[in-house]
Amino acid sequence: MDKNQEYWRPSASLKTLQQRAQILERIRKYFTSQGVLEVETPLLASATIPDPNIPSFTLHNSDTDSPSRKGQLYLNTSPEFSMKRLLAAGSGPIFQVCKAFRQGEQGSLHNPEFTLLEWYRPGYDHQRLMNEVADLVNTLATGYRQFKGEERITYGQCFQQYLGVDPFVADITQLQELARDEGIGDIPGLTDSDRDGWLDLLMGHCIQPQLGKDRLTFVYDYPASQAALARLKAGSTPAVAERFELFVDGVELANGFHELKNMEEQKSRFENDMKKRKTLGLKPVAIDHYLLDALASGIPDCAGVAVGLDRLQLVLAGASRLDEVMAFPFNRV
Repeated sequence: MDKNQEYWRPSASLKTLQQRAQILERIRKYFTSQGVLEVETPLLASATIPDPNIPSFTLHNSDTDSPSRKGQLYLNTSPEFSMKRLLAAGSGPIFQVCKAFRQGEQGSLHNPEFTLLEWYRPGYDHQRLMNEVADLVNTLATGYRQFKGEERITYGQCFQQYLGVDPFVADITQLQELARDEGIGDIPGLTDSDRDGWLDLLMGHCIQPQLGKDRLTFVYDYPASQAALARLKAGSTPAVAERFELFVDGVELANGFHELKNMEEQKSRFENDMKKRKTLGLKPVAIDHYLLDALASGIPDCAGVAVGLDRLQLVLAGASRLDEVMAFPFNRV
């Protein structure tokens, strides 16, 4: 029988699918018990994140009576923008389990369509949210896996501990030499002026695989240039963002922020991302003015986090590929 004829079958086992159902049940029980509202927001959007490192799926929309909706539509890379609009409207603490889409991401730990758990906590900062992330992950892991505690380490400490370099003062030449010493110096598209690109390369290839060995490892205080939608830490030298990521077994599971509230600053970041897209020869995208309007109207001081549920199940199940925990990965749709 042709192997392709078996692709109608799910790639995940029935046991794994049952585990997914139990994880979803535990998530809802966890947040409901704490008065966190479950919400749903659209997968389609008229705008998307301009970050050139997060490629969006685009759709051409011509069948509409609304002139404002003709042209390009996007599949959400995350529900973040819509959820912040809910926060600005007075929703209070909210969570969502939904599909998200990123074009061109496919591999053992990537699938163009994936499942996110995202939640926002008014009154929390990123440090307090890390506590809740750890509590939730340990709750979801019950009966599947037990972690050997938790550690928190700054971005700068990671580079000093594993590579012996200060990422805030090293110049691009030093970073390039270090990458070449590690055998990863020749990366197509990575330019001599892209300092954050070289930092990301070293982080992903040299540091990340060593993080979270049988434990929850939170990395925080990322460079201000990698703030994304996080606020900057007041008075910090060097300037750092109030952002964290969670790693287990070298796998990134979560990305969280003490959320930026300033509309003008967010608009400026979007504009800088658009300039980067132009420099890289990427097409411009529509900026989400609904989000900017929501920020202008005022959102509560809050922290938010996105957890990749497919990856989380992967580490709980002891799997090595997302195919093992997804019913129908990209090669079966």
